[in-house]
Amino acid sequence: MAQMKKSENVPKSMQEKYQAIVEITDRFSAENLNDDYAQLIRYAVAALCRKRPSPVETGKPNTWACGITHAIGMVNFLFDKSQIPHINAKALYKKFDVGESTGNAKSKAVRTMLGMYQLDPNWSLPGRLQSNPMVWMLSVNGMIVDVRSMPREIQEIAFEKGFIPYIPDDKE
Repeated sequence: MAQMKKSENVPKSMQEKYQAIVEITDRFSAENLNDDYAQLIRYAVAALCRKRPSPVETGKPNTWACGITHAIGMVNFLFDKSQIPHINAKALYKKFDVGESTGNAKSKAVRTMLGMYQLDPNWSLPGRLQSNPMVWMLSVNGMIVDVRSMPREIQEIAFEKGFIPYIPDDKE
């Protein structure tokens, strides 16, 4: 699977909505998460703003901020106490002043619209790419393999084609 290109570019007509949502998510990330989460959340907000029609045109900014943050959190196991950072889902809803069912519904809508799933390489935190098996599993001659165990030549081809984010030996 090729890596998705991420961007914070949004149409002029959506800039105000984008800014309203990102202002909320950036503040939440600064207080509760980290810069990597903040960046992924901004990419997700921008991706939703670029959709035609954009789903964020309707609804409250805090509701979308909550749903998008929850969706990125689900991909990265934010609600698992063993992870750093982590937060309880109910606490997340409360911090955004959003009801549990509303926050959960928005999160599900975001995950569906952006095709997100747990361990999704396109929405994984950069610091977790090395340990994310979904990033490194590729089909080579019909066999699913962990490209990290393949010869460097195959890793270079996979990298050039955008199937992996970097050549593992170069990162270590």
